[in-house]
Amino acid sequence: MNGMDAANSDVAQAEAIKQLANDAFKAHKYSQAIDLYSQAIELNSKNAVYWANRAFAHTKLEEYGSAIQDATTAIEVDPKYSKGYYRRGAAYLAMGKFKDALKDFQQVKRISPNDPDAAKKLKECEKAVMKLKFEEAIAVHGSERRSVAESIDFHTIGWSLAVFISSLTSWCILLGKRCLVVVVVLLQRILSSWKKGYELDLEVEPQYTGARIEGEDITLDFIKTMMDDFKNQKCLHRRYAYQIVLQTRECLRALPSLVDVNVANGKHFTVCGDVHGQFYDLLNIFELNGLPSEENPYLFNGDFVDRGSFSLEVILTLFAFKCMSPSAIYLARGNHESKSMNKIYGFEGEVKSKLSEAFIELFAEVFCCLPLAHVLNNKVFVVHGGLFSVDGVKLSDIRAIDRFCEPPEEGLMCELLWSDPQPMRGRGPSKRGVGLSFGEDVTERFLKDNNLDLVVRSHEVKDEGYEIDHSGKLITVFSAPNYCDQMGNKGAFIKFNAPDMKPNIVTFSAVPHPDVMPMAYANNFLRMFS
Repeated sequence: MNGMDAANSDVAQAEAIKQLANDAFKAHKYSQAIDLYSQAIELNSKNAVYWANRAFAHTKLEEYGSAIQDATTAIEVDPKYSKGYYRRGAAYLAMGKFKDALKDFQQVKRISPNDPDAAKKLKECEKAVMKLKFEEAIAVHGSERRSVAESIDFHTIGWSLAVFISSLTSWCILLGKRCLVVVVVLLQRILSSWKKGYELDLEVEPQYTGARIEGEDITLDFIKTMMDDFKNQKCLHRRYAYQIVLQTRECLRALPSLVDVNVANGKHFTVCGDVHGQFYDLLNIFELNGLPSEENPYLFNGDFVDRGSFSLEVILTLFAFKCMSPSAIYLARGNHESKSMNKIYGFEGEVKSKLSEAFIELFAEVFCCLPLAHVLNNKVFVVHGGLFSVDGVKLSDIRAIDRFCEPPEEGLMCELLWSDPQPMRGRGPSKRGVGLSFGEDVTERFLKDNNLDLVVRSHEVKDEGYEIDHSGKLITVFSAPNYCDQMGNKGAFIKFNAPDMKPNIVTFSAVPHPDVMPMAYANNFLRMFS
């Protein structure tokens, strides 16, 4: 076979493999699709379609950094291939980098000026960038920012505002026109606050039949009633939602950034991974493993919200258990406990729909209080994402992190929330575009430096709900089965028994949920590109 025949054979074989990759993609087998597209690229690296298709598969696995790299290569191979810009723009959108995305969709429109779909998506992206610029313009920064939580008193706010308005009316009648200007200004300020989402009335209406908190204490009976209401798609009254969230904030604020957990000899402790708004699967975990209590404690390792369309039910349930008994449940921050992710992936829209706009900023404030990591019995380090870009990080360094902020784009806090393990030794760029990838040697050094035995982390979908890496020194646990109703994965949780603290992994399958699709509350522009 001469050189031309061999080249033609490679091209034909690459096309056949691409078709297999497309079939795997359609079956939601995205990792398999990536492997097959990679084989096609090895045979014919000058085909922009293969690079763009692999970028799309990376996007489905939330590997946005890898998607951007592949789409960029597709553009380099064929600068006039519009799907290269399209795939890169979609990955930028998923990362919240709206301005970068806009440039790519403008290029798509230039290449395909008569494509109505391209025009529609460009318009949505322009709207997102305009909204972002407006929010940046009106944002209050630093010491000027006032705590939303500290401006709310769920005991009195509805009553006090009602009384205040009533008093203003009385003054107006008594004093006549001379106080009219003052009254108008004050009323304008009240109405302005109301438009921003602040509650004027938190009185529990007589017709409300849902769960009620009697007094200050959040009890197990209340939580059971609330979960039953949620299961039947009933909403919790805003007054009780405020009480749960505000009491959780007080509890979390008192904790260090790294929490030490002591599991007594003969006792057990359960670690769960990402739940991502899959409330009915959360109920299944409790059905399989029991409700949180001091005798049956849990750690939920971040990413409670977003993507799944029952995120509010998940977070209020977990927060309520934290209020009921702080030692029954521990909560760690994930990369989705942040404003930027919540704005894109649905939690913000869900909160606005089910409660009110006032809760959006309140949840964001409370998420900033979540601890970043936990250590179980001085043996097991539990963190949402992973390890660090430098060696020598000690537990004391993690304790010293000022976590009361939105996650930065670099540094220890970012890496704790975003990093992933890799099979190769050493460190590499993040497939997500944030954080890094770290190898077995990095895990070994961190454990040795801190006299620990095991790293447990979450953050990644795994077919069996878990994966053991780095010669058994690192376990990924993921607790959202059939993630986004399409991945077909199992969920898992890990039970540790003291004193040996050896991991016992339990897997489970997804359970049915009401006919509400994942991402139902996500921003419209993101749904257009998914």
